[in-house]
Amino acid sequence: MKVGMIFECGPDGADKKVCEHLARKLQEDIEISSVTLNNKPNLISECGDSAAVLLQQGCERIIIIWDLYPAWRENGERPCLKEDRNVIMESLSKAGVESSQVHLVCIEQELEAWLLADGNAISQVVSKPTHPVTIPNSPHPERRSNPKKYLNRLFKEHGISKGYSDRDDAEKIVKNIVNLNKLKCCPSFVRFQEKLTGITSSK
Repeated sequence: MKVGMIFECGPDGADKKVCEHLARKLQEDIEISSVTLNNKPNLISECGDSAAVLLQQGCERIIIIWDLYPAWRENGERPCLKEDRNVIMESLSKAGVESSQVHLVCIEQELEAWLLADGNAISQVVSKPTHPVTIPNSPHPERRSNPKKYLNRLFKEHGISKGYSDRDDAEKIVKNIVNLNKLKCCPSFVRFQEKLTGITSSK
């Protein structure tokens, strides 16, 4: 199965690394073709043309993945999922892409929420032989305000002076997630899994 994915990050971004890794764990025979549009404004306004190209390349389905909050957080303003979706659908329509071929996955608030679901995976990354760490799972990580900031604090509290780097550390954490069922406390991950595999998760 060939699946196209469109991300708001750069070619070496955390979103791409994490989602591609999880996709291969969920669907072993998957072939992934990814497009990175560098930031959220580009993604919501330009995804249509990228989706059209991916369909021409033979992708059976396309998943557009973005964080509700952009990398910056200004004035305490809360982004609007409905507005994001409307701009995305307009971009797809202009590019002549049928919406039934494309699935939208918005992570609330940002990718790091998925990582917080598995405290053991984080523990494996921050632990040292002389300083083992035990970090609990977050039961509702998508409800946590600014999960990236929280993860950065965890890293510093446990001796990682540079803190959390999404480009380097997100992939390390996700590769230590053994049981993907832990991520099912994140509604956006459940949606990602369903749209990727075409199988609806049982409640």
